[in-house]
Amino acid sequence: MVNGSHAIFCSKDADKVRGFFKDALRLGSVDAGHGWLIFALPPAEFAVHPTEGTSHYQLYLMCDDVQAAAKDLQAKGVEFAHPVKEERWGRVTAIKLPGGGEMGLYEPRHPTALKLNR
Repeated sequence: MVNGSHAIFCSKDADKVRGFFKDALRLGSVDAGHGWLIFALPPAEFAVHPTEGTSHYQLYLMCDDVQAAAKDLQAKGVEFAHPVKEERWGRVTAIKLPGGGEMGLYEPRHPTALKLNR
């Protein structure tokens, strides 16, 4: 049945965003043809949250130590939308993506489902 997920980032500067994922985050990739990179992600999980507003999707990368990850990424020139914030569910920040937009980065403080499908 379901054997994975595929997330898509739409950007006015797709080449810069691809470079960011390749060089700053060092994600492995395959070339689907003509330099069109498809990136591997670490194990993933997803949750469903209620909202009073419009339905939407969010993507967060997870890490064991958000402060250390942010420091490492800042050394590579990555910019953040805001400092690390303490939330009841974890420590969170947001990476500014080249060409606009943000992607969450967080250190969970709750049980995770990451090891269920390994």
